[in-house]
Order: sequence, then structure tokens, then C-alpha cells
Amino acid sequence: MTATPLRVQVAELARRSILQTLSQPLLIVPPVLFPLVLVAVNSSGLQAATRIPGFPTDNYVDFAIAVAFIQGALFAMINAGSALARDVETGFLRRLAMTPMQRPALLIGQLTGVIVVAFFSALIYLGVGFLAGLHVKAGPGGVVALLALAMLIALGFAALGALIGLRSGSAEAVQGFFPLFFVLLFLSSSSLPRPLIDHEWFRTIATYNPLSYLIEGIRSFIIYGWDGRALALGFGFAILIVALAIAGASQALRTRLVRT
Repeated sequence: MTATPLRVQVAELARRSILQTLSQPLLIVPPVLFPLVLVAVNSSGLQAATRIPGFPTDNYVDFAIAVAFIQGALFAMINAGSALARDVETGFLRRLAMTPMQRPALLIGQLTGVIVVAFFSALIYLGVGFLAGLHVKAGPGGVVALLALAMLIALGFAALGALIGLRSGSAEAVQGFFPLFFVLLFLSSSSLPRPLIDHEWFRTIATYNPLSYLIEGIRSFIIYGWDGRALALGFGFAILIVALAIAGASQALRTRLVRT
């Protein structure tokens, strides 16, 4: 009997991941609504910050919208990790181990499904941003590159969620990481440019916080255009997170299948 090609297995598992997400509104609404609400609140309350000498734009929406993409990536982490943890809890992974299914298909399919949902969320962020007066200085090509970076970041965080879910086998454990990453997001350059942060301890933490460079990479397309340094750091950290997280998740999957 001819083995099912990997691409077919990946497509089927990605379809399963997407349908699981679509069947649970709580996995769709918060990743779309929560980042946009936070952008709206921050833009309303911090618009006065644009009058600070050296602030890079006179429209705080242009500055704040980048954070929505990072928050969307955090939700991708929770969704991917929780889904795989549920597969462990329900015994789906155990049953899968007894089939001819190629093992990478599970991880690739799950991540693909999550990224498809993250992509449509990103389109909504941009659409609402444009309605609120967002202007992308890098032009149409910059919008495409911005989406590419956002999806790379979402992939990295989704793979990190997969790693946590496979290691712990508990959806609650995965969800417990959200507050930690939200604190890291707060301790970044999400609200102010790093040079304008008054408190030295805060500025130091933001400087060593990788989330700052992911935010600044996305933000650079909107405010500065094609900023080589910001983009190199943004894409560089995103690629590093993807590589480490996928390697860790792959190892965790092999370990989990051996256990089952």
C-alpha cells in the first residue's frame, strides 16, 4: 500500500487545526478583539506622548499598531500549545503514534493551521488600522514585508507554544505562560521608543528584551520606511525564535511519542 505523501498529511492536519479553531469562538474573538481594543485605549490615552521631542510620529496609532501583531502572536502560542496539549490529554497523540502518519506532519499541520488564523487576524489589524488613519511609509511592498515578518513572529511563538504543550501535556500549563509573556511585552518598547524611556532600569530591560526588536521591526515599516538595522534585528530575532522553538518542539514530539 502506497504511503500517504507528507504534504497530504500536513494539509489534513492543518484543516483539522483550522476547523478546531473555527468551532471555538473563544479561540478567534480574543486574538482579534483584544489587541485592537488595547491599541484603541493606548492611542486615546497616550496621544499626548507624540508631542514629546524626538517622538517619531504625530499619530500614536502608527506607533501602537505594531503591538497588536505581537499580541496576536502570543495568542497563536496559546492556541497551538493548548491544541497539542489537548491531543496529549485526549489520547489522540497516542492513537496517532500507532498509524502510518509521518511524525513531522502533526507539528507542521498544527502550526500551519494556527498561522492561517494568525494571517487573517493580521489582515484585520491592518484593515482597522487603515480605517483609523494608519499610514505605512514603506508603501505597498512594505505592507507585504510587514505581514511576512508578522507571520514569522507568529510561527515562532506558535512553535514555542507547541513546545510547552508537548512538554507539559496540559492546556492549563500553556495558558499559564500568557501572563509571563504579557509582562515581557509591557517591559519592552511597546509604549515608548527606548531612547525616550526615562527610567534607566526600564530602558535597560527593554534593550535586552527580544520583544522590543520584534515590535521595532514591524513598526519600522510604518514609521520609518525601510530601516535596515531595525529590519535586520526584527527578522534576525524572529528567525532565531523560530529555529529554536521548532527544534525544541520537534524534540518534545519525539519524546512524547516514545512515552506513548
